[in-house]
Amino acid sequence: MARAMAQCFRTVQNLTVVTIAKMSPHVKKHRMSFVSFVIGGTAYYQLRGTTTAYAKSVDSKSERQMWMAEPITEMDDLQKNSGDMKMRMEKMIMRIQGEVCRALEEADGEKKFLVDRWKRKEGGGGITCVMQDATVFEKAGVNISVVHGNLPPGAVQQMRTRGKKLEGTSLPFFAAGISAVIHPKNPHIPTIHFNYRYFEVETKDGKQWWYGGGTDLTPNFLVEEDVKNFHQTLKSACDKHNKAYYPRFKKWCDDYFFIKHRGECRGVGGIFFDDVDEPSHEEAFKFVTSCAEAVVPSYLPIVLKHKHDGYSYDERKWQLLRRGRYVEFNLIYDRGTKFGLYTPGARYESILMSLPLNARWEYCHSPTPGSREQQLMDVLKKPRDWLSA
Repeated sequence: MARAMAQCFRTVQNLTVVTIAKMSPHVKKHRMSFVSFVIGGTAYYQLRGTTTAYAKSVDSKSERQMWMAEPITEMDDLQKNSGDMKMRMEKMIMRIQGEVCRALEEADGEKKFLVDRWKRKEGGGGITCVMQDATVFEKAGVNISVVHGNLPPGAVQQMRTRGKKLEGTSLPFFAAGISAVIHPKNPHIPTIHFNYRYFEVETKDGKQWWYGGGTDLTPNFLVEEDVKNFHQTLKSACDKHNKAYYPRFKKWCDDYFFIKHRGECRGVGGIFFDDVDEPSHEEAFKFVTSCAEAVVPSYLPIVLKHKHDGYSYDERKWQLLRRGRYVEFNLIYDRGTKFGLYTPGARYESILMSLPLNARWEYCHSPTPGSREQQLMDVLKKPRDWLSA
């Protein structure tokens, strides 16, 4: 399989060289960007296509080798209840975690993820995968959690504020999700965050279920081509299910990741949604799966394009200032962080994994008018439609 994948990659490289040779002089000016996106994206799709086909032909033992660790649920239960949505969600996030971690390891070329499988005494557990002080990535965390038990009053109240009709103060629940934040070293590579999750809550009126999630990009410097390709990849994933999803969830993302006390967005957005429970259980699951599968092809080409870019001390300082804004949003506004902190037996190391290793605050800092820093701030204060004609 490895030899076949290598041959596919070489073929793509050869075709790309031929394509560039036939380009017009105007298009050739942007050939490096073209190569990065074509080779980066195609390499991922070749890997994913081979992996997916391979997974369908192997037994459960081989399937486990594609994961980062043993699942939280016992394998016998996963197999016996393979049609249960709780089991399907766990297997999906295990697969996505493995794909993302291996793609990032390949892009870094040096470090491997530290894998920490943990249990929660109240029920369930998780797998935390972290890479720190690597060649390309300053800190990268890709976590899954599969937990169950009783929702505490604080979590119930938080859900009620979103319109959930939940009676009682302690309700049986199940939650499974994957959450990741990637902080690169190079200021010219954006930070990415994604989270996809599934909830079930038992009430006196029966079971309520819903999905939530999203993927968003936080650059330090604006490269419009990168942002447009990122959004187009997410839009394509949404459009496979409902063409109304992308504009709706793009707006939701811009609104959600707004730092109110600063009057600016955290980044250039992406998609964000919560409480999705239509058109059916099966279709909602397929939609969330498509979004999760779009993470690597939306981000990896940007990493490959910029990982060798040079940068100055001032650019590094600006990156750390933007990281400070990231910290402010996550600790003050982020619902996922709050839910985790409200949950009994929560693992705080994993909840706070999203925070960068380094950040910076300066008193009354203001970027120079007309600078690249100011160009980014203009977009953060007034979100744009990146895919408009």
